[in-house]
Amino acid sequence: MLQIVGLASLAKIGCFLEKVLVRGCGIRDIAEIATVSIGKILNTIQGWTYQLTPKRQYYRRLEVDEFWTYVGKKKRKVWLIYAYDRSTGEIVAYVWGKRNLKTAKKLRAHLMQLKVDYGYIAMDNWDSFITAFKADNKRIGKKHTIGIEGNNCRIRQRLRRAFRKTCGFSKKLDNHFKTFDMLFFYINYGYV
Repeated sequence: MLQIVGLASLAKIGCFLEKVLVRGCGIRDIAEIATVSIGKILNTIQGWTYQLTPKRQYYRRLEVDEFWTYVGKKKRKVWLIYAYDRSTGEIVAYVWGKRNLKTAKKLRAHLMQLKVDYGYIAMDNWDSFITAFKADNKRIGKKHTIGIEGNNCRIRQRLRRAFRKTCGFSKKLDNHFKTFDMLFFYINYGYV
């Protein structure tokens, strides 16, 4: 039988929930281990407010790449496009959207909004990246994006809803975004 959790222990569940989510556990597994209801876990996720701010204003090199996940069913893909600093392992900025030029431009605009400057940007040979970052000094090719490709593997290993073949997936877009916000916060501040 599942326990009804009081407010005093809700903070403990939130901390526990964060730690096991970034280590590949799904919501149902966590509910079973913590003996709390799935609804209580989802309510805790809804209360999260993680926001990334760049640690620096200048990066010698940023790598950009796209990363797909899905919400509800595999036909409903959601694309994450983000900028990564290989030297520090920091996720500098990210945006969600479709895999198109508009989303790539949204990432560049977000970097400008955050007042992030960089020596050059490394990317694969995707036309949308080349067009969105055409005014910037860039390096194109997979040999320049080794760091971010490795980070994509780390994300897929750490977060169950990012696994390619999984039964653990988000049913609501908002929960999906909040879980990734939390993961990126944990990556940037050295918890995973």
